[in-house]
Amino acid sequence: MAHTRKENERTSLTEDETKIMILLENDAKKSIDQISKNCGFSRQKVWRIIKKLEEEKIIWGYTTVSDASEQNLKHFMVLVKRNNVPFDQDVRKEIIFRKIDDYSAGIVKIENIYFTHGVSDWIFTFYAPDIIAAKRFVDRTFERFSKYLQEYTIVETLVTIRKNSMKNPHLEELSQYL
Repeated sequence: MAHTRKENERTSLTEDETKIMILLENDAKKSIDQISKNCGFSRQKVWRIIKKLEEEKIIWGYTTVSDASEQNLKHFMVLVKRNNVPFDQDVRKEIIFRKIDDYSAGIVKIENIYFTHGVSDWIFTFYAPDIIAAKRFVDRTFERFSKYLQEYTIVETLVTIRKNSMKNPHLEELSQYL
């Protein structure tokens, strides 16, 4: 039976779990053997810890860090400011379960969605072929949730320096922006 964080009331990772998480976050392709060697643990111990972290949904998944420009995509962020109208229950369910992906189909590839506290209340990061497609996605999303939103700002990423803890292997491109 899979455990969830709430069932276990976990407050933090153990020291052993932290060692393994750091290695996985730096390179999710590391084998169990490589991780066990780096941590000084048995292969079985590493496997058990990883399985436990996956079951508890502390590890959500594994991903590839790729160069979006090779796919003819540009990276964008949208900073959204909400108004004071609270989300109704249907909109909450739509955001959580149906996701924003439905509004982006065929237009953009969503990377991250965050609800935040600060200057912005909602931040999207996504890939699009150009600023026109990015604006189309943002306008469609803003239109759908206009009752709850006040304003937005689109930001285009020029160069990725670090992503998912990985340094960009093409950092020499930075010199033209500095």
